[in-house]
Amino acid sequence: MSEKYWLVVQYPMKSAQGSKRDHWLKEKVMEYLETVLTQAELGEVDGCDMGSRVADPKEYVMNIFCVVTDEDRSIALIKKVLRESRLDYTRIQIATMPYGTEGSYTLKYASKKGVTEFLL
Repeated sequence: MSEKYWLVVQYPMKSAQGSKRDHWLKEKVMEYLETVLTQAELGEVDGCDMGSRVADPKEYVMNIFCVVTDEDRSIALIKKVLRESRLDYTRIQIATMPYGTEGSYTLKYASKKGVTEFLL
């Protein structure tokens, strides 16, 4: 399958700069995701941003961006790794968008019930 997707794992934060815990979490999540996505030959971590949400500057988030080749398998693997590694799995949202397009992300998983839309 040659199709690629942008996949973003999003965590809420309490400030634009993030706490010590947020920075630790960013490093650990990026390290774990890079390892498992590469080993499974599903993709790689592309980067991270932390700060104000684009859609609402009063809300703060950390976004970890990945490029993956199999959307469903990648989401399942990421959820499993974050849950088993105890990396704040209960706070995440995961969304995807076809690679190379200028569109919006589609929410694929939200840890909180009732969440139906995803905003960067």
